[in-house]
Amino acid sequence: MSKLAIEHVYKVFGRRPKEGVRRLRQGADRAQLRADGTTAAVIDASFEVAPGEIFVVMGLSGSGKSTLLRTLNGLSAPTAGRVLFDGQDLAGLSGKALRDLRARRISMVFQHFALFPHRSVLENAGYGLEVQGRPREERERRATEALELVGLAGWEKSWPDELSGGMQQRVGLARALATDADLLLMDESFSALDPLIRRDMQDQLLQLQHRLHKTIVFITHDLNEAMRLGDRIAVMRDGRIVQVGTAEDILVEPANDYVASFVQDVDRSRVLTAASIMEEPSVTVEPGDEAEAAIRALRDDHAPAAFVLAADHRLVGHVTEEHAAEALDADHDRVRDVMATDCAVTQADTPLAELLTPAARSEVPLAVVDEQGRLTGVIPRGTLLAALGDQPETVVAGHGDGARATGSDGSALEGVPVQDGPGTAGPGDTDRSKEVSGA
Repeated sequence: MSKLAIEHVYKVFGRRPKEGVRRLRQGADRAQLRADGTTAAVIDASFEVAPGEIFVVMGLSGSGKSTLLRTLNGLSAPTAGRVLFDGQDLAGLSGKALRDLRARRISMVFQHFALFPHRSVLENAGYGLEVQGRPREERERRATEALELVGLAGWEKSWPDELSGGMQQRVGLARALATDADLLLMDESFSALDPLIRRDMQDQLLQLQHRLHKTIVFITHDLNEAMRLGDRIAVMRDGRIVQVGTAEDILVEPANDYVASFVQDVDRSRVLTAASIMEEPSVTVEPGDEAEAAIRALRDDHAPAAFVLAADHRLVGHVTEEHAAEALDADHDRVRDVMATDCAVTQADTPLAELLTPAARSEVPLAVVDEQGRLTGVIPRGTLLAALGDQPETVVAGHGDGARATGSDGSALEGVPVQDGPGTAGPGDTDRSKEVSGA
């Protein structure tokens, strides 16, 4: 069961919001409503958030993402549609029940810290517990624990103006964690911070999530931040959600031209993972197999190596045609006698940028294994290089000196570098090494 479900939510402001919803359902757009003095902030939004998921809603200013967030804890009631929290429609709660829900089960982390200047760091961190009516001793204990979680142990007696911006935001995060809420709503919580501090806070959030497994809805206008933090991402435009998916889904299969233009400058090597490009191994053998049989299989498949698997599919080594031939020359007729056991391995969720070094050091395709060491796929070096050079809007036609780069409409693109052999290239390929801003 989802922790949070949003079903066809509309939020319309103006004199006749219900009429605005009716017109939107009949095909009117935002501009038509605005001409009549009605503003459609959120239009027919639907998605679900699973327990323990970081769900990111991203879009440009004015896309409706912050308005949508306020409907998730009842601060702003939808004009139409439903918001379900643990299966309960927020619209069906009394005012008292809704306030209690916000105090105990849903916490919010704001963009501009929202700390009380006349309260100490400890008192700020414990404020949500004070609203709950918790005893002072419990408030101080839980606030102290939350501050320690966010790396602020020892700052309990300090005042907010004695802290840096990043430290103040950590206090805001500690305040949300201290209540042990089931759902955290984070409204552009890191956007007011300097880039280096912002990245540090992103790291902090990911580390905390690894330990606490909270359900989080995170609002941002920064695509790089969304792709770094989100288990899934919802992209908003003009009040509508135009795509929901993982970072890889959105990068590899954008739903429309708007999303494609949004992601065109993203460093793919830091978003795509080994799982997105790995292939089935063409040849696998067992340690007890005959070396001569391994040679035949390698020759038939033109494979650079055969991966040696134990009975439970664990990777135990690899063998090349050269290795197998050496076994026969030395009167060793089994794969186990000459297989190499120093395989270069990686995991499915490893970003492509981190695969270059192990791939360069390995004479055979990079092996992808799961947590139990079982082989799930392989990545040939050529496949990795092609993926790192890929740009969806640019395709290389032909090879060598006759190769030409073409756009999606088939027209030639001048000044675009191409590579010798199949693959793709794009304008951004000449500067792939630069870091992504804000990530």
